Amino acid sequence: QVQLVESGGGLVHVGGPLRLSCTPSERPVTNTAIGWSRRAPGNDLAFVAAINWGGGNTVYDDSVKGRFTISRDNAKNTVYLQMNSLKPEDTAVYYCAAVYYVAYSGYTSPERYDYWGQGTQVTVSS
Repeated sequence: QVQLVESGGGLVHVGGPLRLSCTPSERPVTNTAIGWSRRAPGNDLAFVAAINWGGGNTVYDDSVKGRFTISRDNAKNTVYLQMNSLKPEDTAVYYCAAVYYVAYSGYTSPERYDYWGQGTQVTVSS
C-alpha cells in the first residue's frame, strides 16, 4: 500500500504559524489529489484542504480559507500545509490522505480518499 508520512505537528500559541508536511512513499501521478483532514476531540473527521498534484489546483474548507495554504514541492515529493493565525478550535489530529483520479468535486469529502497517514497532533493554546 501507499504510505503517507506526516510531520510538523506540535504545540503552538494562538495566532502562531505551523507547517505540516506529507511525503508519500510513491511519487504521485498527475491526477492525484492529496488532502488534509482533521479530527478534533469528540468530533468527526472534517475536511481541511486539498491540492491536485499536476495542476496545483487547491480547495479549502471555509473554516481555514485565508489562513491555511496547501502547496506541493515536486522535487521533494512533498505536500505542505502552512497554517497561520491559528485558533484554539484548530486543535485536532491532522491526517494526510491521497486518492487517484477523483473529480475536483470529491476533494472535499474525506470518505473519497483511499490512502491515509498516521496523523499528527496540532495543539493551539490560548
